[in-house]
Amino acid sequence: MDYAFEIMTQEQAEDIAYNWHYDGIYSFYDMEADEEDLAAFLDANKRNYTYVVTKDSEVVGFFSFNRTENNTIDIGLGMRPDLTGGGSGSEFIKAGMEFAKSTYSPDKITLSVATFNQRAIKVYRKIGFKDVETFMQDTNCSSFEFLKMVYYC
Repeated sequence: MDYAFEIMTQEQAEDIAYNWHYDGIYSFYDMEADEEDLAAFLDANKRNYTYVVTKDSEVVGFFSFNRTENNTIDIGLGMRPDLTGGGSGSEFIKAGMEFAKSTYSPDKITLSVATFNQRAIKVYRKIGFKDVETFMQDTNCSSFEFLKMVYYC
């Protein structure tokens, strides 16, 4: 895994926010689909926990790492649209988890994923994430069901 993690710059955040567009149902993850999510992603004050991920000097995705209670790191992530569905998701997510472990030394890592995204849920489960609970979240001008998952380090 030759992934590199660097604090995301404003220019990189804007490129991802305005130029990464996913196909079909996955357009749900376009940054422009929700004004609040877009504003939060572009907020330079939050950039200290959002990393751009490169492989062979090419941007392939991003991770955000948020420390919560009980020595837990909650992650958010995105893979460049043209790389999704091609079988490299496990390697990408494992790289993010290793970065989180070495940087933050958490006891557990959590994430939340829209329940319609069975492709991602399958990858998370394969890596060792366990289902915790489902919940409803308002986003993208509606309310959607999400699955909270946990990985014990």
